Amino acid sequence: MGRIEQAFRRAREERRAVIAPYFTVGYPDVPATVEGVSAAIRAGADLIELGVPFSDPLADGATIQKSSTAALNNSVTLQSCLEVTRLIRAQFQDTAIFFMGYYNPFLQYGIEKLADDAAAAGIDGLIVPDLPPEESGPLDDVISRHSLDLIYLIAPTSPDERIEAISKRARGFIYCVSLTGVTGARDAVSAGVPALIQRVRAHTDVPLALGFGISRPDHVASVAPIVDGVVIGSAMVNLMGDTPAAERTQVVENYVRSLADAGRR
Repeated sequence: MGRIEQAFRRAREERRAVIAPYFTVGYPDVPATVEGVSAAIRAGADLIELGVPFSDPLADGATIQKSSTAALNNSVTLQSCLEVTRLIRAQFQDTAIFFMGYYNPFLQYGIEKLADDAAAAGIDGLIVPDLPPEESGPLDDVISRHSLDLIYLIAPTSPDERIEAISKRARGFIYCVSLTGVTGARDAVSAGVPALIQRVRAHTDVPLALGFGISRPDHVASVAPIVDGVVIGSAMVNLMGDTPAAERTQVVENYVRSLADAGRR
């Protein structure tokens, strides 16, 4: 059983939602990323989503776009992201870690080399938001041989036949996008979430994690009864960028702990 599957099984047994915070690698700088991730894990994060900086992050809103640009200006590369993973994995053996990145950097790096190096560094899976499921076969085939999961996204606009096709391929978990649009913190969870989750559940028993717009404990509490996990992206990035360095570790711990507490059913 892989670390992603273990995380969801553990959370299910403990009657709570998996907490998966997102960090752009290299924002505000590389040491801060390692410190922030470590703080989040100590506070109860089950999965860590590491964003690989890219110049054209089309699925992301202003917050993550800004963080990606800053990381690129800090000379962060895919190789840097692998090194950050190795540093985190040296401290935390059991926490699942996955990359969220766009296909161009992965393709330029080389899919076979990426699979080799990601597995060696301790990565458990990949999310590639600009790679359509219909074209994902070559990447999925390669990384599956290294026991890495390719995580697929399902949006409210996804037709049932597409949901069914994705569900047949899914491993690890399915990332359910809570709204039509890009990433970014919102004031409330979309009213369409229950219907989306119900539609996806009809096709699969794979765990479902909800992301896009989840930023506060009350958001987590409102969806914890119907999803298996939540992904916290832009709010986490804002926290990393806006908090003074001397306070960042404690602020991240307090924030993630509040989300974890809210996710208990």
